[in-house]
Amino acid sequence: MRKTSIGGEALIEGIMMRGPRSNASAYRQGDGSIIVEKNDYIPLAKRYKILGIPLIRGVVGIIESLVIGIKALMHSADFIEIDDEEPTKFDLFLEKLFGDKLKDYAIFFALIIALGVGVLLFMLFPNFAASLINLAGVESKILLNVFEGLIRLATFFTYIVLISKMKDIKRVFEYHGAEHKTIHAYENEEDLTVDNIKKYSTRHPRCGTAFLFLVMAVSIVVFSFAGWHSLIVNILFRLMLIPLVAGISYELLKIAGKSDSSLVKILSYPGVFMQKYTTREPDDQQIEIAIAALNGVLDDIKEGEDSVN
Repeated sequence: MRKTSIGGEALIEGIMMRGPRSNASAYRQGDGSIIVEKNDYIPLAKRYKILGIPLIRGVVGIIESLVIGIKALMHSADFIEIDDEEPTKFDLFLEKLFGDKLKDYAIFFALIIALGVGVLLFMLFPNFAASLINLAGVESKILLNVFEGLIRLATFFTYIVLISKMKDIKRVFEYHGAEHKTIHAYENEEDLTVDNIKKYSTRHPRCGTAFLFLVMAVSIVVFSFAGWHSLIVNILFRLMLIPLVAGISYELLKIAGKSDSSLVKILSYPGVFMQKYTTREPDDQQIEIAIAALNGVLDDIKEGEDSVN
């Protein structure tokens, strides 16, 4: 079985695949044809040795993935056919103010909003809730951190389940499933055909959902070393420790992606289970999109270059 570093992301009516030398995004046009857009890109960790050091490479890779992913997601919206509408006065004002840079500013703003919501939901709220049991008389720093971590996991699970019920999100999750199935087929050295791909699972151990679960779990251990303080001090410590948590989680995910041991499978199970809600069975047309995106990056790599390291 091939162990590959190639990964992907579901877009709005499309899929992006990331290889060692390029990114390829595939969309279906109104006439039924598939368009593939490619961008040459070598990750920073491969271009600069210092950024490829374990722990550091994880933080760099996550930031890269966020920026590239948001750009691709916003670009995919351009392919959605909607009725022509007259731009509002606010739209015209923004176009006049930012000009050709409007989309860049929109991406930056979307990233800031996403990070802000993440801090609010998965840091402020769990820590505040844990502070309540501290006021109730629980003083063990370990128990407080464990309780905070469990609330964070419960909040994350609830968030995933709720958004999975949304009609538009279900469609994105179908593309997410198509991406995983196609990666599975490639790893099993199958010809990339719809029939070959359909038999594989929509769940994959290297998925971003599994990574986020790992982040939540690792944070329980790492944050415990920071002790327990006031709400503001707790949040400051946790913000400072996020790069370390992300770096450790990234390394664990890479191990999970290239190991077939029973222990790794057991530890990976919660993150894989979460994909029950973040992936859906795709239709044939969605699988065709995934094939086109994957072939887009495979055209640029040399033999063995996409292996996990």
